[in-house]
Parts: sequence; structure tokens; C-alpha cells
Amino acid sequence: MSDRPPIEPTIANVPVEQLTEPRRVITTPVSWRVAFAALRHRNFRLFFAGQGISLVGTWMHSVALGWLVYEVTRSTLTLGFVSFLSALPVTIFAVVGGNLADRVSKRRILIWTQVGSLVLALMLGTLVWLGNMPIWQIAAIGILLGTAHAFDIPARQSFVVEMVGKADLMNAIALNSSLFNTARVLGPALAGVLISTIGAAGCFWLNGLSYFAVIASYLWMRLPTPSAPVQHSSVWEGTQIAMQYIRQHGPVRRILMLMAVCSLFGFQYTTLLPVFTRDILHGDARMLGFLTSANGAGALTGAMLLASFGHRLPRRTIFPLSLTAWSMASVVFAYSTSVWLSAAMLVLAGIAFIVGMGSANTLVQLSVPDALRGRVMGVYTMAFLGVAPFGALLLGAAANLWGAPLAIAAGMTICLLAALSQLRTRAPDNPANLN
Repeated sequence: MSDRPPIEPTIANVPVEQLTEPRRVITTPVSWRVAFAALRHRNFRLFFAGQGISLVGTWMHSVALGWLVYEVTRSTLTLGFVSFLSALPVTIFAVVGGNLADRVSKRRILIWTQVGSLVLALMLGTLVWLGNMPIWQIAAIGILLGTAHAFDIPARQSFVVEMVGKADLMNAIALNSSLFNTARVLGPALAGVLISTIGAAGCFWLNGLSYFAVIASYLWMRLPTPSAPVQHSSVWEGTQIAMQYIRQHGPVRRILMLMAVCSLFGFQYTTLLPVFTRDILHGDARMLGFLTSANGAGALTGAMLLASFGHRLPRRTIFPLSLTAWSMASVVFAYSTSVWLSAAMLVLAGIAFIVGMGSANTLVQLSVPDALRGRVMGVYTMAFLGVAPFGALLLGAAANLWGAPLAIAAGMTICLLAALSQLRTRAPDNPANLN
């Protein structure tokens, strides 16, 4: 018998390189409960139902507006310019909206922005129905709607975590994207039929009425009494704090930079869908609705994939990888002369785009402190949507000079190069490590 003392259990030495990037081990299977986890929260169920109705109206409005402008002017430059003016307020006011979201009740902001959008949609429908509506009036209402969006989007983005908590945040973002893109399938398809029956004015009126659903959902929510928000001496000081946070956190900064580049050169490619429909594919309003719905169907598929498998995705690379796939599919679409190939590429582009955007949104929101969420999401909104009006103007001008296919291909090539350059930078896989 050995005289050696019994060996006590010890902690094994693990190589340092194995500790720097822990491998995720998934032990739970994908199920309906996982895919729809955020819907167990009552407030999110109300939000989900109200938004579902309202977003169908929003997409009907968007398709009808693009068709109306191009039908009246037959100018890609004017089409891009109207889109530019509609999105410009987000560039100017998104950061202000983010500051406001950190100071006052987000629900109150959301109710008032929806009321304003309701009034403007009904007004636009009435003016179009009366006839002889000049383009400047359409652009003016677009500017006012864009101003409402500038305050609505940062508040709504940062409000999601208050409805579901951080544990279900990615799922809620993915389900919200699935809702958005379900409407993106249904709304354009309905618009394609309704434009030829009740006209663009009818689409605008129906959109106005749809806002009642989302307003009611906000009013019926039961929210805890919010803690007093931190007050800053000025919007400028609050913005400086958010910008300092972004500068000091490399992964967040890289996400926002790549998003801004793609927003400037690529996000507005759907603005030219009326041009591709009429001039390249020789279709009508129904084909426009079909192509827009195809892009929405792909985005819906991407959102459901994110909701079901988001916890398995490699978060450090999924954003640039998705934008790489999105750029390549969009280049193929730009030179397609087949309706079915065009639709297939729009489906693929929709899948890749939503997986990337949903991952980016989740990473940013999970990394930011609660007190800064509204302001950082204001900067996020500016990078995502605030740069878009300049992209729309640039794309419209490029299409006017070179034609729509070359304009889109050139912009998407820039996006592709930017996404590939981001893949060389490895960000932490765990969002908790983003701080």
C-alpha cells in the first residue's frame, strides 16, 4: 500500500488563449418558446399587435408615395430628392430625440409622434384626392413626417428594453423586425392593388387610420413608475457624454461607422424600385408591390432566423458578414433583367440585411448603460437613418447620370469593401464585454 497522501481535486490550468474567447455551448433546443420569448411580456404583446396594424399602413403609404412621385415627374432625381427631404429631419433631430428620450417618458413621446403622423397622413391623402397637388406640398408633408420619426425612432428603440428586459432584448428586436417585414410583404402587395382601385389617396387615408391601433396599444400598457431621469444642463452636454462613450468603446464605434457608410452608399437602393419596375422590368404598380414584398419576405425570414437562432450566431462577425452578403445580392439585382431573379436577389438581400441590423442593434443596446440608452440610440438612428437622405440624393443623382443599375452597383461595391475591412477587426463575442 502506498504511503502517498490522497490526491486532492485541483483546478486545471487552462491556456490563456482559451480564456480570451470562450466558446458558447448551446444546451437548449430551438423551440417556439425560444423563438417567441418576448411575447410572454404583456406590454410587448400590446406593442406587437398595435405596430403590426400600423406598419402595414406605413408600407402602403411608402409604396404609394414613391409611385405617385415618379408617375407625376418621371424623374429619378426628383424621386431621390423627395426621399432626401423626408429623411433629412432624422439627420438633424435624431440626437435631440435621443436626449429627450433620456429626460421624459418614452411612452409620452411615442404617443405624440404617432398622433402627429396620423394627422399628416390624413392630410396628405386629402390633398392628393383634391387633385393638382404640386411636388413641393408632398415634400413639405414628408419633412413633417420625417421630423416625427426623428423623435419617435430613438424613443421606440430604447423603449423595447423597458417592455421586455435585457434577457429577452435580442428576441424582442428580432420579433419587431419580423413584424416590420411582415408588414413589408403585406403593405406593398395591398398598395399595388389599391393604387389601381382607390388611388394613392386611399392608401394615405388607410395609413392614417392605422395609427389608432398603435396609439391604443401605448395607452393600454402597464408600466412601473419610472425613476427620475438624470437631468443635464443642455442637449449639447448630454450629446457630448454619449459621443465620449462611443469614442471609448471600439466595438460600438465600429458598428456605427460601418452602418453610416452603408447608409450613405447602399441603404437607399429600394428608392429606385419604381425605376427598375417601369423602365427595366417593364412592369406596373402590381409588379412594384411584388418586388417590394419579395424584399420584405426575405427580411421577415431573416428576422425569424434571428429570433430562433440569434443566441447561436457569432456576434463578433455576423454584422459585417451579413452586410457582405447583402451587398453581393444587391449587385446581382442591379443588373438583373428577369423579374424572378430580381425577386430572388431581393429576398437574399432582405435576409442578410435584417440579420445584420438585428445583431448590431442588440450589441449596441446591451453594451450601453441605461442612463445613456436614449442618447446612444439617437446616434445609432442618425448613423442608420440620418445619413440616408444624403444617400438618397446621391443615388438619385448617380442614377440620373449613369442609370439605375450602375448607380446601385457602385454604391454596393463601396459597402462590400467597408464590410470586408471590418471583418479584419475582431470584436468581443460576448456583449457584456463590450464595455
